[in-house]
Amino acid sequence: MADRLAQVSGHLSNTYGRGLLAGEVAIITGAAQGIGRSAALLFAKEGAKVVVSDLDEKKAQIVVDEIKALGGDAIAVGGDVGADDFPKKVIDATIQKYGKLNHIVNNAGFTYDRMLHTLPDDAWDVIQKIHVRAPFRLIRAAAPYMRIKGENRENRSITNVSSTSGLHGNVGQANYAAAKAAVIGLTKTTAKEWGPFGVRANTIAFGFITTRLTAAKEGGETIIIDGKTVALGIPGAKPPPQQSDAKTYPLHTEGSGKFINQSVNIPRAVST
Repeated sequence: MADRLAQVSGHLSNTYGRGLLAGEVAIITGAAQGIGRSAALLFAKEGAKVVVSDLDEKKAQIVVDEIKALGGDAIAVGGDVGADDFPKKVIDATIQKYGKLNHIVNNAGFTYDRMLHTLPDDAWDVIQKIHVRAPFRLIRAAAPYMRIKGENRENRSITNVSSTSGLHGNVGQANYAAAKAAVIGLTKTTAKEWGPFGVRANTIAFGFITTRLTAAKEGGETIIIDGKTVALGIPGAKPPPQQSDAKTYPLHTEGSGKFINQSVNIPRAVST
């Protein structure tokens, strides 16, 4: 995955001297670690100003500090994407700091796996809330800053993170698979409704990636949702084969036309 990321990012920055996203503003949820963190660093590398949002604001601030240390611009906004006040909170912070919004990456999420016949209502409901309701509410709240008429409107896009579980189903993930399938429908509808305003909407459906969600449940990773502790991981999962831990990519600084010497550390094994 790191090799492919290097290839793609090379195509982008080699083509655009100031970075593909120079001066643009992106909100990325679940961005304190793993896939979200890697996305935040890549957006910053391409010149974007990044709003790093996560349930754990302290970890989000660490990513902000990484970006700033490399010459980028970012802020941290903590909060539960499922909370009623979250969309207004993160968008208000974005507009107050940067005055506009170009991109949303709905990445935040987790798994709450149970076999279908033992799946309780709360495990079903919370996954729909975080993976479907939360992206919908954030997109809806962003409408005034995304649905802009006129020829001079800037580049704008929405990226919703799905999963191959949403495409094909998966044992023990009826709730997660249903939610991730719904994300695809949400994205297609957004593209049809907001496309006339120049807003692109796309879904990324990840396959198996080594993450805290796919690591052994015995490792003890947990997340607190609605006051409940949810164990993450797969029972008895084996560790991945040993690979190079990370690769580095230079971070682009806005307006410089050059890449600075420091580099962004993007892990091969990433997590949501």
